[in-house]
Amino acid sequence: TQQLEQSPRFLSIQEGENFTAYCNSSSVFTSLQWYRQDPGEGPVLLMTVVTGGEVKKQKRLTIQFGDARKDSSLHITATQPGDTGLYLCAGAQCS
Repeated sequence: TQQLEQSPRFLSIQEGENFTAYCNSSSVFTSLQWYRQDPGEGPVLLMTVVTGGEVKKQKRLTIQFGDARKDSSLHITATQPGDTGLYLCAGAQCS
């Protein structure tokens, strides 16, 4: 299992701020997923990226997959109270 390094993991926000989380690995991934998890709940899939250099946007959320498919970033514009939570990334590899 490959280790993904992430920072920061938890978003505790002041409304209206911008937030960026990063996910990095030494390995190449065929796809990468970002999840949001509320305390006591299971993770909810936000988006999946599969192509190096891909950028996906959904309302105030932007996710980017690095060209080498080893890193990703999640950016939230103008955060709202409902955005507070734990943000997780997970990568898939071909065996």
